[in-house]
Amino acid sequence: MHLKTILGALAAALLCGAAHAQEAIKIGVLSDMSSLYADLGGAGSVAAAKMAVADFQKDHPNLKVEIVSGDHQNKPDVGTGLANQWFDVDKVDMIIDTPNSGVALAVSQVASQKNKVFIGSGPAASDLTGPKCNANTVHWTYDTWMLANGTGKAIVKSGGDTWFFLTADYAFGHALERDTAAVVEANGGKVLGKVRHPLNTSDFSSFLLQAQTSKAKIVASRTQAATRSIRSRPLPSSVSSLAAKSLPVFLCSRPT
Repeated sequence: MHLKTILGALAAALLCGAAHAQEAIKIGVLSDMSSLYADLGGAGSVAAAKMAVADFQKDHPNLKVEIVSGDHQNKPDVGTGLANQWFDVDKVDMIIDTPNSGVALAVSQVASQKNKVFIGSGPAASDLTGPKCNANTVHWTYDTWMLANGTGKAIVKSGGDTWFFLTADYAFGHALERDTAAVVEANGGKVLGKVRHPLNTSDFSSFLLQAQTSKAKIVASRTQAATRSIRSRPLPSSVSSLAAKSLPVFLCSRPT
């Protein structure tokens, strides 16, 4: 996430002027440490942040940077509680990472209320820079608008003009379904159906059978769990047949 660059900008902001000078910067890595996004965030995000800090401090040895971390458990209320504690009690200056768009949207509001910094490199919902945008949040890396207008548009243009959405029932899934459906329809395609499933479910058989019934050329999935279900889990023959016959199947590889 180019944290070294971010640290330099944050250090300049925090240390400009005697009235606001301080000798340390504290960064909170708020991630999923124990569930479906732990592999793409979690301990790896904490380790990456610490490596970036070590790299930064080679050029700024007199500036202390401390990393704290926490598990939001994919629950907005847990993420909000940690953000409030970090900002109010632990004097954290900035929260980063935060895979799970629902949690990120909640933490973004806390950062705005506390006049602190939130940099989301894990969440993807375009609402962070759309209707929920605020001056304290930097949406870093990618978002659902980009996924829709890049991959989604290209698939429609190449002939994948009928879609069925298999959507995780939370902020990221809703945003990607909305943004992609808009692109599909704007480019002459049609959405033939959709179904929403609980986050981190492991059984997609019934959902995929609904997709089969729709006769859509593209089955658009919003979760890594669905990817694993189609590619590696033993499935009923009808579902295996669907996966084989309905390609290309558009699977978002990093849903957050």
